Amino acid sequence: MDQSSFKRMDWFSILVPLSVVILLCISFAVRPDASTLVLQSIRHFVGDTCSIYFAVLGLGVCIFTVVIGLSRYGRIRFGNLEKPEYSNFRWGALIFTSTMAADILFYSLTEWALYASEPYIEELGGIQKWASTYPLFHWGPIAWGFYIALAVAFGYMFHVRGTQKQKYSEACRPLLGDRVDGVAGKIIDLIAIFSLIAGTSTTFSVTSPLLSAAVAKVFHLQDSAKLAILILVVIAVTYTLVLWFGMKAISRLAVICVVLFLLLLGYVLFFGGETRYVLETGFSALGNMVQNFVGMATWLDPLRENLFPQNWTVYYWAYWMVWCVATPFFIGTISKGRTIRNMVFGGYFWGLCGTYMAFIVLGNYGLAQQMKHGLDVSGYIAEGGLYSESVIRIFDALPLPALGLLLLVVTMILFYATTFDSLAMVISYYSYKKIETGTMPGKPIRVFWSIVFILFPIALISSESSIYSLQSVSIIAAFPIGVIIVMICASLVKQLREDTAKKEEP
Repeated sequence: MDQSSFKRMDWFSILVPLSVVILLCISFAVRPDASTLVLQSIRHFVGDTCSIYFAVLGLGVCIFTVVIGLSRYGRIRFGNLEKPEYSNFRWGALIFTSTMAADILFYSLTEWALYASEPYIEELGGIQKWASTYPLFHWGPIAWGFYIALAVAFGYMFHVRGTQKQKYSEACRPLLGDRVDGVAGKIIDLIAIFSLIAGTSTTFSVTSPLLSAAVAKVFHLQDSAKLAILILVVIAVTYTLVLWFGMKAISRLAVICVVLFLLLLGYVLFFGGETRYVLETGFSALGNMVQNFVGMATWLDPLRENLFPQNWTVYYWAYWMVWCVATPFFIGTISKGRTIRNMVFGGYFWGLCGTYMAFIVLGNYGLAQQMKHGLDVSGYIAEGGLYSESVIRIFDALPLPALGLLLLVVTMILFYATTFDSLAMVISYYSYKKIETGTMPGKPIRVFWSIVFILFPIALISSESSIYSLQSVSIIAAFPIGVIIVMICASLVKQLREDTAKKEEP
């Protein structure tokens, strides 16, 4: 790193998060039980007492995106390009793979089984109807609305306003003014970085055991935490190498990921022997979700009879919120040449297509094994069985299960690579005081953040944290992010009104 680059670095935004990550790693490694207890206590207050906060925010942001897309502002184009920078398919591939794509594979295989043992699902009408519906709701319009709302704000900031300070705080400038250059801006950016680290840590920690179990099954190895950590290191090396070569390599890898993803879905759908059941259950679940969308979005179990919305809906909104720190930045960056309306409805289209295909095909195939063939996946998980083992049992019902597991592993690893390439790219921008739009962060700083991303999840895996504790990390981190999301949306509206008024002046 040369001297000029050294001076341009925002060392406060680099060293403070790094110090906190190191302290958290030491805490979870040395005192895992005490650290978990603290997490659960804070999670109870944030997730239970403040449930309405997450519910109102999620529904409100979703409505906001639709209104802004249909408004007169929807015609505003990002940048002065005659046509978008990326083709529709490549743009959609980048959007889908920059999100929690590896998580989508994990949860699409297991989420229906997690709900199946919930008393609330039985009260509503049973597993067949509702265990296939709730995954589509939790990974549907509200979840994607968080990404799309901020992607519009950041796209406008990058390609219309031409800002050279690509940070969360800068998106609040229309509302906060010069205060974003002081303490308020520092606080906003630190919250954003901490939330992003929390989200990536939860992602790695939840899904890595599945990867290690699948690898152990295919290659006849001993499954262990050490193997999971080794796979994390392999993933880190993969996305660091791709990140080194920049956006061209990331976009090519995104297309490869989508091809592998479609091959995996095709393998399960057409060779698993349950094509009719999978498609009919998916079609019915979509209809059930649309019919009951408002009720599902606003149900908070006021008497706390089952805690279903607190344990699941609040968690998922929080999970998507912590990822809002980076993914919308990336989507905004790759959307030059598109209109706000195109970004809103195109983003929903590509995001929901990829997500729903995964949950309908992979999730309903697992559901078929339980409902039609007696494979009690939900009972196994409810009794404390491993999620990874439940997925392997589902794949054992497929022809050539080892081949299917190998395809799943490769797809997840490459999804991880593309997702964390985009995240590391975005958070690298936070390391600069100012950087011109279209300019890539330096390679050393990209590699630095690639390494930081992997430290906390290794500590969480080493401490063998439960999924409840991992969920707690995201819920706690998301709480302050919600306030910032509201500020960014308000800032976007204020800026759009001011800029439009200037153009309409005689």
